[in-house]
Amino acid sequence: MNGVVPLAEARDDAIFGSKAVGLGEAARGGLPLPPGIALAGDVVEAVASGEEDAIEQVIGAARSLAVPLAVRSSAVDEDGADASFAGQHLTLLNVPSVDVLDDAVRDIWWSANSDSAITYRQKVGLFHRPSVGVVVQSLLDPETAGVMFTRNPMTGAEERMIEASWGLGEAVVAGQVIPDGFRIAPSGEVLERRPGYKKIAIRSLPEGGTFEEQVAAERVEALCLGDRELAALNRLASRCEEVYGPARDIEFAFAGGELYLLQCRAVTRF
Repeated sequence: MNGVVPLAEARDDAIFGSKAVGLGEAARGGLPLPPGIALAGDVVEAVASGEEDAIEQVIGAARSLAVPLAVRSSAVDEDGADASFAGQHLTLLNVPSVDVLDDAVRDIWWSANSDSAITYRQKVGLFHRPSVGVVVQSLLDPETAGVMFTRNPMTGAEERMIEASWGLGEAVVAGQVIPDGFRIAPSGEVLERRPGYKKIAIRSLPEGGTFEEQVAAERVEALCLGDRELAALNRLASRCEEVYGPARDIEFAFAGGELYLLQCRAVTRF
């Protein structure tokens, strides 16, 4: 099997990892994804080892993608119902050129083999060496982004729980802002709108990487999602549950007025 494939062709999580296969399901299900490719674990290890053939294969495949790029880990046992690995494996946003993609892939491989990642694996009962796939996608420049649970992760109630902020979603995921909070019934009724306190927005730099943009005072406590966006998110939640099953943890972004799915995984059990 080819170790570098379009996301829609990533089907085996033992080869490409859970995140890539989940996005492959989304692509085959017609969900709105940024275009991307999946790298198999053995290809990632070969790139990390400096093998020229593997590096050329990865860079050649990535030339079909618009830059800048988002590069994320996709370990075989990552993002399951028992262990999310959130914060353990590196994500690199705004990689400016495919010509430096091998460096990004190498950094992600090392992050999955770091002392902290190995300690986390042992804590959740995983004692074998990880096989680390990688997902490479075109990076969006979102107006707003965030996370959504299709069911309440604490109570199991059938309601959408949403947290969102301005700019890239890393501000929400990394806890750098108090995000706006929303609850939506599956019927579409908005049950709660809770303004956050969003003093920064993470944006892309032209030369690569990201920076923290100061948010204008009038937008710090202004809700970043309106009725149109909330209705679109409710539809996305329903569609994700049709494709994947119940109780999903979703990362999303609105860019150019369109909603995109960035990631969909099982809700980690608490």
